[in-house]
Amino acid sequence: MKKNLLKEKISNGIATYGVISPTTDPIICEYIGLNSYDYYMIDGEHGPITSAVVPNLVRACENVGCTPLARIRSVDTKLILQYMDVGVMGVMMPTIDDVDDVRRLVDAIKYPPMGQRGLGPVRAADYMQGPHTQEQYVQFANQETMVLPQVESLACVDNLEKLCAIEGVDGFIVGPRDLAMSMGYYDGPNHPEVKEMLDRIFKTILDNGKFFGTVAGTAEKAQELIDKGAMMILNSVQGLIKTSSKAFLKNKHS
Repeated sequence: MKKNLLKEKISNGIATYGVISPTTDPIICEYIGLNSYDYYMIDGEHGPITSAVVPNLVRACENVGCTPLARIRSVDTKLILQYMDVGVMGVMMPTIDDVDDVRRLVDAIKYPPMGQRGLGPVRAADYMQGPHTQEQYVQFANQETMVLPQVESLACVDNLEKLCAIEGVDGFIVGPRDLAMSMGYYDGPNHPEVKEMLDRIFKTILDNGKFFGTVAGTAEKAQELIDKGAMMILNSVQGLIKTSSKAFLKNKHS
């Protein structure tokens, strides 16, 4: 079990930057870490990720000081366990709208007494070969792992204050695109009504003692969100490639 450098930075009031990626190639993790990103989100929802490839992605992240997180397709406790057991430090969970969903997520990520995660001689526990006792490992794991429900529907917004009150939840990742879809805006989140809703969500999370993260496509947008209180800024590997490619090819003629 490694110390969660991402969680430490956030607890010290430092805004963090990361990417989400559907790739199965650990070399991409190394590129991201070497470019000073704070965290790497393994996308097990929209990508072809299987639990068999996750250990090498986690190892690559650890090798370059980049905290490995994961988005997993559903609150499948056994699948979440496989991700956590190889060293993933936190889970961003999509499509999670009510108290029961979030409590199940906490149960899957945290060991007793905080949750119901099963214990075994796995990589996250140094295969029970390290110097720590079982009790020391369990306490440390519960302290370092992160529970990050996504806010991306009106149903979730309606329950947000109740979700903030659940013990074990660290913060929330707000998804503007799916939130806009939930509000009936199928062309994107740039409508005034969506922006007003986002600001309301940010305020609710902060007022209830949690932190929030969300997506930004540019440095200027990232700073705007940080000024509103965001502690986790998220871009995609695909988005970074697109933005840098447009800049590099701007003088290219057909």
